[in-house]
Amino acid sequence: MSRRRGVGSVPCIQFDRESDIPFYVQIYDGYRGAIISGQLAPGQRLPSTRTISEQLEISRFPTLSAFEQLLDDGYIVGRVGSGTFVRDQIPEDLIKPISLRKPASAFDRSSPRLPESDEWSSREKVGPFRVGVPALDRFPGKVFARLVQRHALTASPEAMAYSDPAGYPPLREAIAEYLRTTRAGTCDASQVLIVTGSQMGLVMSAMALTTPDTLVCVEEPGYPGIRQAMGLSNAQVIGVGVDDGGIDVAAIKRITDTVKVVCVTPARQFPLGPAMEVTRRLELLNWAAAHDAWVIEDDYDSEFLYSRRPLGALQGMGNSDQVVYVGTFSKVMFPAMRLGYIVVPPALIGRFVEIRKALDICPPMLYQLVLTDFMNEGHLGRHILRMRGVYLARRNALLSAIHAHASDVLVPGNSDAGLHLVAYLPDGVDDQEVVKRACERGLYPQALSTCYAGYAARPGLILGFGGSDECAFPGAVSTLAEIIRGMR
Repeated sequence: MSRRRGVGSVPCIQFDRESDIPFYVQIYDGYRGAIISGQLAPGQRLPSTRTISEQLEISRFPTLSAFEQLLDDGYIVGRVGSGTFVRDQIPEDLIKPISLRKPASAFDRSSPRLPESDEWSSREKVGPFRVGVPALDRFPGKVFARLVQRHALTASPEAMAYSDPAGYPPLREAIAEYLRTTRAGTCDASQVLIVTGSQMGLVMSAMALTTPDTLVCVEEPGYPGIRQAMGLSNAQVIGVGVDDGGIDVAAIKRITDTVKVVCVTPARQFPLGPAMEVTRRLELLNWAAAHDAWVIEDDYDSEFLYSRRPLGALQGMGNSDQVVYVGTFSKVMFPAMRLGYIVVPPALIGRFVEIRKALDICPPMLYQLVLTDFMNEGHLGRHILRMRGVYLARRNALLSAIHAHASDVLVPGNSDAGLHLVAYLPDGVDDQEVVKRACERGLYPQALSTCYAGYAARPGLILGFGGSDECAFPGAVSTLAEIIRGMR
């Protein structure tokens, strides 16, 4: 076994803060070159990502992204409790010439394994343009860790046993108060059920409200997870067009009187971005009440608005007994926590609790305890307030980069809220092929066509900006534009 070296200072790598090459690419290239050249010896322990980031005077996120790629590519290994080390033996196929000045070469593979097109939206990579990833580098981890420690060290036997299948009552009360205050919701704690993220809430809604004979209307284009959830019960799913006012309610009325479920994202239509206008909201609620139908409201990204006035939740606008409200903490906190919630009409509570018990008995207790304190002590509200400024700056940086480096091949759509925007491609460019080539270069957009059940009206890319520092966008957009131009 190789003798382990101690942790040294950050090796001298080529790093230019003024360069258009993204920071994570420069770090990746620098460490890969240092390993191949022998500057970093086999088995040598590497400095922590925090130390590297501090010495380079950048945020930690680009360093984490670079190290994740080095780990995936086989140049380094991580050992729990020990740190990160240069791999003892680097395979010969990984030792090949590289250029520290060309970002494309940093993520080339000799034989890349590319997933099928429908797998791209579920990839686990974290990097520029990844949809659904918040600013993980800005999360108040120390506060959260202190709360975790508080409850982990003092957990009672009751907290360690099976809990209420509907969720921890104080957390349900905190969420009900949060929705009444921030989303003008009309609910109490008895209507709130804790679930494992919004996707579980959508699946439970499909199980409770649909059968193979049920007609369900979904937005077209729309969130693929909604269509997948409805498909689990073999319900008959019908796509309904959307425009700048949201889903076309008049079209729903024309379909048939037997439509029983309508799924919408009224706060910010996924993926295109506009909010559902008030007149259509009221029209949809009145239609649902008249036809004894249900509306499933996925209220994602409602916390982050930049250039328009907020509208309350559909659930709080009247006829709330027809609305199942789905929310999540994945964006306002972090996805791996896997906590979400649904607000269920009183007539459906018993049915939803039985489904919740059948799926996994009860939600995990530790994070429920932690989240209750995080909300009641004001940490969540302060974090959301800070993040609005962060995401506004990141959105502006992405728009500026598109204007400066890609205005000939990318046309931004609605961007007045949320953590992503749609950028339209030139006619004839295959957006799924663009995504595949972008992934090879360490960029992770989502193809707009994956949100359509039928033919996509226009090719485009869904570009997440929440999870990347502003400095990453000039280089990332330039690389993306280069890929698109090469396909025209």
